[in-house]
Amino acid sequence: MVKATSEEELLLNIVRLRYTETPSSLAVTTIAAQRELSQTFQLTPFFVASGAEVAKTWAAVLPQLGIGGADRPTFSLTPLDDQEFTRKLFTPLPLEGLVYLAKTTWPIATVFRLYLENLNWVPNAETASGPTPKGAPTFEEFQRGVLALQRLQDRGEIVFGAEERREAQGSPLPAASVTARDLVEAAKSGYEYRLDEPGTKWTLVKKTQRPILFVDPRAVDSPEMADVARAFRLKRGVTRYPITQSELIPFPGSRPDDGLTTLDVETRSLLQALYYVSHGIDVPVEHSAAGLATVTRDPSGQPFDWRRVLDGLFRIHSVSSAARPRGAHVGVLYHGYWFYVDETDQATKATFSLLLELSRMELTGKGGGGPVLTLPLSGK
Repeated sequence: MVKATSEEELLLNIVRLRYTETPSSLAVTTIAAQRELSQTFQLTPFFVASGAEVAKTWAAVLPQLGIGGADRPTFSLTPLDDQEFTRKLFTPLPLEGLVYLAKTTWPIATVFRLYLENLNWVPNAETASGPTPKGAPTFEEFQRGVLALQRLQDRGEIVFGAEERREAQGSPLPAASVTARDLVEAAKSGYEYRLDEPGTKWTLVKKTQRPILFVDPRAVDSPEMADVARAFRLKRGVTRYPITQSELIPFPGSRPDDGLTTLDVETRSLLQALYYVSHGIDVPVEHSAAGLATVTRDPSGQPFDWRRVLDGLFRIHSVSSAARPRGAHVGVLYHGYWFYVDETDQATKATFSLLLELSRMELTGKGGGGPVLTLPLSGK
């Protein structure tokens, strides 16, 4: 029940965003178990076939005992604090989180398409990270580059790693001013004091891990790596690309002529990612005609097909039905239509699962001080 509630709430919020409405969140704070036990006892006459008097047509009684029970748990749902909820919705995914997801079993194409606004300022449908735009987004170059990265990852020809960096903090200090206790305290906080060669001054150094994309030397001249370099303005023949966040100057004139040697990313927040996937919803024609949802149009004035952006990543079907659609992995009723994830759509189910887990990490925590809604589940 908790799993179904979380999935339906996430899907409903995605649908709301497509209709330019405000998302909300409820946290399941308590589950109260209720056990009902009922007992019955009765005596049933046992009749015999005889010509005796009516009052004596039964010779015995059959005792009957019945015991029944039912579990009716009660879920307490607490609205999350508005300020905390909003802050977490708008906080971009940190670089460490992005690299961690790409290093695990999640496909790099899924993680990058979902959580990157741009890579080396090559846009990933940036206008889709908010309310539905009226004009078509720019995404083709980014998508080609990311799908090429996915093919390289599938063959094990790129991997994510890290290298330790040391950055000097402040000015050097006289050797006599640094004690053994200072050295220990610095180490506890991830710093260290380094003595210069003459042994006269100490420099406080901060140790950090810098993510790196490593390329197999045998793949640097592959067609896929050529597609990656072309899409993201990279220097060819490089086997390691440091990954940075929002450090690259966006203007073309500031880039080296032979290409960039870093992958600079701008990450999305959870809210931006939810807006992005909301464009994978099949909006009913009736709703579009009524102006309930914005219609994006291409330069020729024709409706833009958002499946070009989200193909193989996320799609929500819609159907007018009195009952929940058969084959729905998760579904919600909204404005008279069922919106649902098809249980055979493995790509959408995987993306939905990733969004659900990340939303739990981002939004679950201290509940707000709002009213608690208690729902008894009677099953009737």
